[in-house]
Amino acid sequence: MNRITPHAGAGPIVVPVPEPFNYAAALAYLSRSSDEALYAVEGNSLVKLFARGGEEILVRVDYAEDGSGTAAVPRLVATFPMGDAPSPAMREHIGAYMLEWFDLDRDLEPFYVLTESSDLLREAGRTFRGLRMIGIPDLFEAVCWAIIGQQINLAFAYTLKKRFTETFGRSVSWNGREYWAFPEPAVVASLEPADIMALQMTGRKSEYLIGAARLVADGTLDKPSLLEAGWEGAESKLVAIRGIGLWTAHYVMMRCLRMPEALPAADVGLLNAIKAAGGMERRPTADEARELARPWKGWEAYATFYLWRTLY
Repeated sequence: MNRITPHAGAGPIVVPVPEPFNYAAALAYLSRSSDEALYAVEGNSLVKLFARGGEEILVRVDYAEDGSGTAAVPRLVATFPMGDAPSPAMREHIGAYMLEWFDLDRDLEPFYVLTESSDLLREAGRTFRGLRMIGIPDLFEAVCWAIIGQQINLAFAYTLKKRFTETFGRSVSWNGREYWAFPEPAVVASLEPADIMALQMTGRKSEYLIGAARLVADGTLDKPSLLEAGWEGAESKLVAIRGIGLWTAHYVMMRCLRMPEALPAADVGLLNAIKAAGGMERRPTADEARELARPWKGWEAYATFYLWRTLY
């Protein structure tokens, strides 16, 4: 599938979307926590603060589909509610982010052929058809989110991420609301563990977050190098980092690097979803999950994402 590129120009950023695309399902997924700090779902719009270097821009994303039948042109439209005009570099970043956020350059038809042939995936495939895997395009944010979420429930993970973001991140105020951008690696790299522990984070996680921030800030860990390294290389590079095991590595490979083979097989949520989908009496082990996932080859990440979705 050819990569979709956002329209250029001084006005809104327009990103055509492929079929199938289920915007309502995407919004439902993105609305799953009231503690989400990095974007706001406001009606049928998404509002997010983008911050790079010294530039900050508040972006509103809407879904539009004009006309009918063959005349319909479904697309995402990014506008700037505070009236700011983003720089060309920021425009390019926002457009690329939208593509990755909603995984818009992937052909999903082979996945749906797979789900129809799978007793474990058939119902999820039909229920959520058009839901594209919501990504975390920023590597540092993805690594931090995976570390924060280790061995705690999702609700508390969101609480900790919100505290972390609102303590060390940047924000703008608009229409009586504060919008936040994730902390910059250099900011977190300069912290002491006690600074993060004050948010009710464990000492170990605080150390892991600072360590990851230093690697990203000094260029040792970066997304292009991980992508260039391929599956085995990216996995090796990630698990070599203190605080990143196989679960965390595969989560980052799935949500940020968009590697379709990523399978966080030990994830409790995934194992519970497999148990429910298969009508099993007990939760499978991680090894059993890997065996069950053999028919999903090349689509393990999407299968995981859809099975996770059945839990909400």
